[in-house]
This record gives sequence, C-alpha cells and structure tokens, in this order.
Amino acid sequence: MSTLLSHRHRVRPVALLRLFLGILLPLLAVGLVAEDLLEGQSFAFEKSFLMGLHSHATPTLNQLALFLSTVGGATVIAPISAVILAALWFKGHRLAVFWGLAVAGAAGLNVLMKLLMHRTRPELWPRLIQEHDASFPSGHSMYSAAFVTALILLSWRTPYRWPALILGLAFSGAVGLSRLYLGVHYPTDVLCGWLTGAAWVLGVYGVLHPLAVGRRAMYETADR
Repeated sequence: MSTLLSHRHRVRPVALLRLFLGILLPLLAVGLVAEDLLEGQSFAFEKSFLMGLHSHATPTLNQLALFLSTVGGATVIAPISAVILAALWFKGHRLAVFWGLAVAGAAGLNVLMKLLMHRTRPELWPRLIQEHDASFPSGHSMYSAAFVTALILLSWRTPYRWPALILGLAFSGAVGLSRLYLGVHYPTDVLCGWLTGAAWVLGVYGVLHPLAVGRRAMYETADR
C-alpha cells in the first residue's frame, strides 16, 4: 500500500513541465484570444499577413495547399484514426481509450468552440474552396495537432519517436499554413487550433497515464 501511495503522490518534473507548457500556457493564450474575439475586437496584423501570403500565390502552390488541406481534414484523418483505434483495441484497451478520447474528443471540442465563437471567415480574395462553418478555431489545425500529438505520445518510448515528432510537427504545420494560404482562416484561428488540439491530447494523457501507473503499482503490491 505504501508503494501505491508513493506512486500517487510522486510528481515528476517532466509532468509539471508538460502541465505548464503543454496545457496551461496554451489554454491561457487561447482564452485571451477568444475573449478578445467575443468582445468584438480584431487583430490588425491578420489581414495584412494573409494578403502578404496571398501575394506569393502560384498555380503550383495552389495545388499543394489544396492537397494539404484535403489530407489534413476530417475526411482523411477520421478514417485513418478509426484504423489506428481498431489496431490499438486489439493491442490493449487502455491505448484505444486514450486514442479515442484524444482524437475524437478534439473533434468534438472543435465543434463546440465553433458554435460558441461564431467567427466569420476572411473574405479577402476569391477563394479556391468555400467553407460555411465558423472560422475559430481552425478544425484542420486542431484535428492535425491532436492526431500528431497522440501519435507522438504513443511512439515516445519507441525508436520511432523522433521521426514521429519531426514529421508530425511538419505535417500539422503545413496543414495550418495551407489553410492560411487558401484564405479560409485567420492566423489566430490556426494558432489556437494547434494549441487547443495539442493541449487537449496532453490533458487526456495526463489524466489517463497516472491512473494506469496507479493500477500497475497496485497489482505489483498485491503480488508481493
């Protein structure tokens, strides 16, 4: 029993760092942006940033942005996530629960935030694609960030953690930038999508991981 109690009360520095940098600080930034938007404020740099980005548009970049926007959306990420969920279910229920809550939960949270915020999308030039839901936060950025963060956490104790980290960050970053290039989001939409998606997954991990550690410690104590 004493071993189990010590496990429960031991707080590792990496857990505190993850809590502050990965959850609290990002959510504080998202909350500040959301508060300004709800009060009807805008960010002066956003339109000029988007126009500057659009000034570099080329047919090749158009096709690349459309491709990234497609693979980074729910129509591609959702089926892949379902396959990963099924694979994890056969490997262990705990991993499947984490994956389901992390990825599906982020999608649900994004829908809720869009309903609460009602931010209209930018209309700065004739767009290549049309979107009809709210702009804040970017669903593509949030889905991809949640998907990538969950993959990184699952692979962290394996030889694949650095490829997952590097390629995952590059993928989510490229998806978010494609949404800005296409003019369907403001920069704060994308930034807050990234931050919220990653913070949500880290929060789910922070809740489920100590529970799993506690159960393992309990079983080890019972076996002695």
